[in-house]
Amino acid sequence: MNLIHKITSKRWFGLADTTRKTRIVGAGAVALTVVAFGAVATAPVSSDNDANVKSIAQDLALPNLSEQIASMQQAGDGQQFIHEDRVRPGDSLGEMLKRLGVEDQQALAFIRSDKVARAVMQLKTGKRIQAETDENGELISLNATLADGADMPTKTITVTRKGGKFVASQAAVKLERRVEMRARTIDKSLYSATDSATDGSKMPDGVVKQIIQMFSTNIDFRSLKRGDHFNVVYETFWQDGEMVKVGKVLAGEFTNSGATYQSVWYEDPVTQQGGYYTLDGKSLKKAFLKSPIEFSRISSGFAMRSHPITGNWKQHKGVDFAAPNGTPIHASGDGVIDYIGSGMTGYGNMVVLKHWSNYTTAYAHMSRFATNLRKGTRVSQGDVIGYVGSTGWSTGNHLHYEFRVANQARDPMSLGTLAQQPLDNAELARFKTAASDMRHRFALLSATSTPNATRLASR
Repeated sequence: MNLIHKITSKRWFGLADTTRKTRIVGAGAVALTVVAFGAVATAPVSSDNDANVKSIAQDLALPNLSEQIASMQQAGDGQQFIHEDRVRPGDSLGEMLKRLGVEDQQALAFIRSDKVARAVMQLKTGKRIQAETDENGELISLNATLADGADMPTKTITVTRKGGKFVASQAAVKLERRVEMRARTIDKSLYSATDSATDGSKMPDGVVKQIIQMFSTNIDFRSLKRGDHFNVVYETFWQDGEMVKVGKVLAGEFTNSGATYQSVWYEDPVTQQGGYYTLDGKSLKKAFLKSPIEFSRISSGFAMRSHPITGNWKQHKGVDFAAPNGTPIHASGDGVIDYIGSGMTGYGNMVVLKHWSNYTTAYAHMSRFATNLRKGTRVSQGDVIGYVGSTGWSTGNHLHYEFRVANQARDPMSLGTLAQQPLDNAELARFKTAASDMRHRFALLSATSTPNATRLASR
């Protein structure tokens, strides 16, 4: 008993050490002591009152608890712990790290200040984050995956301790692509239909936004009727069994007030340019934007006028859009840069785009060009190609925009809606294959027995 008492007293004295390792090892020592005490104090008891009882006295060798405690302390050196948790609403970086078992002010300060590492603070609610610590709570490494959007790469942010300092790095993540199919029936609104289903699944908001964009020219989504329904096929991207981001809507079919509208995404495998088409191959995208600038006003139309600098009475062969200096200018249609520079008299900084057939558009008086543009660069409708300025023969900040057909200036405001360039024979054959697959998927969804049907189509 004296031996046991001394060892136990030594164990409690050791509580003055406040490290995690000591607390863990100390708890193990108490357990060993209890076991040893039980070995000495326990004696067999017979339930047979008539049996002859013979007493035997024998010295038992107690285990060397000092050696076992020292072994536990040695084993605790260099231990590593991995913690994983999800971001909660209103989480601060400190709260998140505390739940991950990180007690490291140096790590906290580094993540807040480093340009790469502080991206961890942008994690959305519900996203996973993983930390590796030592027995004292000091951070060894931290990993988090960020998805920047449907068309942006997904990256993993890693923070690692190297020596007495931290380093942060980021790398692209290879994700698993899945194609999913959903069918929904409108009860109250579009969003309420996508939030609930008989199988409990929720359709991502990013898919809903794309559906609205696809069919907004045909359907007024503010006045949907009960019983309207739609089918949709879309991409999702996964990592370690968790959906990281939503991809593109590949096809949609929407029935509104008895009329059904269908749309299929098709991308040219050579140019990698894509768009939405009807099932018979007609593009749903308009060939040209009415205005290359958002939220602007026309300061001078396509008409005869007195030139503001020379005073000559002459034809103004374009439309001027007044806008503040630096306002982004967008390509009005898909095309290739045919000219970029300031060598044309009076136009200042100018870009000319060559589109399909014999259409060209010109953008003049720019303050500067968008980066990485040169003659031959392919641009898509809506891409920023430059910024509003007042270079060349100009009296104020504006964009001079010209629309030309066979090199003859036309008034872009008076032109009817032009359809997108039609698919050629080879493209049309490839499109028909894609459209046939989507028809089959729509048929599967329509044949389901429940209105709110869900199917995982393929991976």
